[in-house]
Amino acid sequence: MSRRVPGEVVAARELRDVHDRTLPMPAPAGLTHLQLRRFAGCPVCNLHLRSIAQRHGDIVRAGIEEVVVFHSPQDELRRHVDDAGLPFAVVADPDKRLYRELGAESRRRGLLTPRALWAIARGLARSTWAIIRGRERPPALIPHGGRFGLPAEFLLDPSGRIVACKYGSDVYDQWSVDELLAEAKAA
Repeated sequence: MSRRVPGEVVAARELRDVHDRTLPMPAPAGLTHLQLRRFAGCPVCNLHLRSIAQRHGDIVRAGIEEVVVFHSPQDELRRHVDDAGLPFAVVADPDKRLYRELGAESRRRGLLTPRALWAIARGLARSTWAIIRGRERPPALIPHGGRFGLPAEFLLDPSGRIVACKYGSDVYDQWSVDELLAEAKAA
């Protein structure tokens, strides 16, 4: 499917997080920030999700529910989520159903921009140190669903209407927390 645009509606559904809890998507009240990330243990995704976790209180106070989707199998993803202690819902989509429905892409050259290379270096350094210290698990050598996925994120109102969206042009092209809060305020 092609990329989605603001004003389109994403069909309501129930998702199951990695701990097998049911969550409605979109959230019945407020906004839902739906992120389509790469694979479990992705060092670049970990950098971004740490910034989301650190500012999770600001996100909740803005009336936003965070839902992060990875294209890894649930068991593999759960191990990484448990290590990270993330304060928001994390969902496995190993068949990439949401990715196809919402037009998320994979592209090799998404790893080759200066911003992506810098994020990869920072993410690898941080993750390597955490793995050495036993605080994280390494990602799979051959990640389920591949390693060339690009992030995509959507801000949805309770009816499922896309109020804003962003498709990454490289692996580290996503909204910062401040950009997310500005998009929510504008909605």
